[in-house]
Amino acid sequence: MSTSAAELNLPYADGDFYAFEQMLSAKEQDRLAEVRDFLAREVKPIAVDCWNRGEFPMDLIPKLADIDLVSPVRRQGHSNLFAGLMHAEVTRADASISTFMGVHDGLFTGSIEALASQEQKDAWLPDIYAMKKIGAFGLTEPLGGSDVAGGTRTTARREGDAWILNGAKRWIGNATFSDWVVVYARDVEDNRVKGFLVDTALEGFSAAKIENKIALRTVQNADITLDNVVVPEFYKLANANSFRDVNKVLKVTRLGVAWQAVGQQLAAFDVARRYAVERQQFGRPLASFQLVQSQLVQILGNAVSSMGMMVRLSQLEDLGEAKDEQSALAKAFTTARMRESVAIGRNLLGGNGIVTDFEMAKIFADAEAIYSYEGTHEINTLVTGRAITGISAIV
Repeated sequence: MSTSAAELNLPYADGDFYAFEQMLSAKEQDRLAEVRDFLAREVKPIAVDCWNRGEFPMDLIPKLADIDLVSPVRRQGHSNLFAGLMHAEVTRADASISTFMGVHDGLFTGSIEALASQEQKDAWLPDIYAMKKIGAFGLTEPLGGSDVAGGTRTTARREGDAWILNGAKRWIGNATFSDWVVVYARDVEDNRVKGFLVDTALEGFSAAKIENKIALRTVQNADITLDNVVVPEFYKLANANSFRDVNKVLKVTRLGVAWQAVGQQLAAFDVARRYAVERQQFGRPLASFQLVQSQLVQILGNAVSSMGMMVRLSQLEDLGEAKDEQSALAKAFTTARMRESVAIGRNLLGGNGIVTDFEMAKIFADAEAIYSYEGTHEINTLVTGRAITGISAIV
């Protein structure tokens, strides 16, 4: 009979090799444990099956509402370190569900919290926090990704007490079933990007699921079409009047994606270590071979170095001192380490690493999406390069 890592009572079973979680308050540690229990009970058991089928578990949304994960910093008063570690834990359980939450909570709710007027917040946030209204975030376009800041093609035209939106958005997570989408569009009058809360039931709005994905298959990404969609003036975000305002949201959510990279590495470490301890080859556990231990330590080292960077950046965010280029470096560095870690993990499982039955194939594939969204590795590298040289290499 094989012996699991848990049964061996390993002192570093949680992958937190330098005990970063001890920096949380006792209350936050208890809350994180509560979230972990929820994920083990409600998310992990269904994650692979939902991924294989490419379907979102809609019955999970009320359970996510009950565990109350939305806006841990602004609304609940937790530290950014707690918020980051929690996001990493959700990713560790399932990158698709963490992406769903990253869209609803980070990008969508974050847009309302940062860019709406107080009157708008009072009207919208209660249902958003309670997940009675699910949100999406419409920025990327079919012909605009990294260059969307200066090349937004979706337009907004003011007509009396309303705005008329026309254009298309792509890769919009949650949009096949969301109630609202924050859409960023270029005002034809002043050529500046502005934000709008769009009800998905409005005439002229349509969303079509993007098929044939190899990553985050549970996430319902969509192509959105806006055909003369009429948005009342009250639904124009009061403080979203330029792309500089959009960046206030993206700076924070980029931290969230870097924490996802931490969680994905911890997931790879969990699966790889368990497999190495339990799998027998040549009459003994894989973990007894030097090269296998070397691979496990490399995954752990990548994860811990990424976590250390994110702990410090979260502290800077709590102090109000975090800069755009620091978020950019974190996203570029942690996702590169993640890509390496999941590849090592997939290799360690051999042939079993290419089927989702053993989880690692899913972890490996999902990492590709995390590596690319919220600013590509190359763009985030160039943002950091501009900060350290004073010279922009971005055309």
